Amino acid sequence: MSARSALPVIAVATALTVLAGCSATTSAGKKGSGEPELVAAGTLKTCTHLPYAPFQVKKGGKVVGFDVDLVDLVAKDLGVGQEIVNTPFEGIETGQDFTIRKCDLAAAGMTITPARDKVMDFSDPYFDATQALLTKPGRNYRKIEDLKGRKLGYQKATTGGVYAKKHGQGVELVEFEDLGLLLTAVKSGQVEAGINDNGVLLDYVKENPDTAVAAEFDTGERYGFGVRTGNDALRKKINEVLKKARADGSYDRLYKKWFGSAPQS
Repeated sequence: MSARSALPVIAVATALTVLAGCSATTSAGKKGSGEPELVAAGTLKTCTHLPYAPFQVKKGGKVVGFDVDLVDLVAKDLGVGQEIVNTPFEGIETGQDFTIRKCDLAAAGMTITPARDKVMDFSDPYFDATQALLTKPGRNYRKIEDLKGRKLGYQKATTGGVYAKKHGQGVELVEFEDLGLLLTAVKSGQVEAGINDNGVLLDYVKENPDTAVAAEFDTGERYGFGVRTGNDALRKKINEVLKKARADGSYDRLYKKWFGSAPQS
């Protein structure tokens, strides 16, 4: 959530993690085989937070998106199916959902940050992102400071919120639980502008010409898939699949499918 992003960190007790691992986790393969451990045999459970198009969004009763398609490649390689678990983003980025064994991995357009890296392990980066400003067409805002005295919306527990708080002196900040509420607030005029990752905002304006991306801020963010700390087998498997997808053209094909053009090299 550029990731969407940096945020409160929940310390995970080592003893609890070990106990949970012994009692609640099943394995995709035989114990000691080096196969990734899965919460439920035969299923790769993916935590995400909807909506976050085009990375994950519900259409026709089914969750689809760029992240979903990439994780499907991982599930296929493991010989299992993918199950999407829609959950509050805060539970994902604090690592809490891994602690309670809600899912095997997190695919939520999530920026890799030092704080998050303390509560989960990340795959190799799979998407470059930055922050952007959504507002009405014709508004001449080029930086957060230009909104002084006006309302700027941000999504809870995201890097956009962190950026807004850092640069928004004199700006009235308004927090929203999810991206959908934030987008609606900008569109309806409840807030003057909204900040979030460029990928989701550029996707939104395609279908909503009464909104526009006024500015982008080069924050150098990169998305990664999160796994429970210590689940190296799954992390390595994800990295293997991502590397293969880039080599055989699958990554470029999926990128073009969801973003309309091939990724810039």
